[in-house]
Amino acid sequence: MPHQHTYRTTVTWTGNLGTGTSGYRAYRRDHDVTADGPPPIAGSSDPTFRGDRTRWNPEQLLLAALSQCHLLAYLHLCADNGIVVTGYVDAATGSMTTDNATGSGHFTEVVLRPRVTLADPAAADTATALHDDAHRVCFIANSVNFPVRHEPTTVTA
Repeated sequence: MPHQHTYRTTVTWTGNLGTGTSGYRAYRRDHDVTADGPPPIAGSSDPTFRGDRTRWNPEQLLLAALSQCHLLAYLHLCADNGIVVTGYVDAATGSMTTDNATGSGHFTEVVLRPRVTLADPAAADTATALHDDAHRVCFIANSVNFPVRHEPTTVTA
């Protein structure tokens, strides 16, 4: 039986320089993302779109969400299969295309590149295969309309 989960966040624009959106260059893209519990995330737009590079932008947050979801699904599957992971780092990349005429854009692909460290070298083949399973059960990857690929590397401690 399916279970319904509800998530809530609040996004508060903090970039009013005194004249609001009186012109495209008259305001900052700064905002705070909050939820009950975790600390706020300082957000902005990509610097290409007049954003602050010291703040997270929505494109980075989407990429991070895909990477986090894969990590969490993968670790769960490894634990269930008796595979001991001792380290995991993902250097993910995402590609987005924009249309100058309409101002719209969309992601065309995300590639996850997890480097997984295992306690037992004999588990490498199974550990590598579990990335496919993790991809299939990742909530976020199942929610996007573009390809999410993974190119894992497995090493042993």
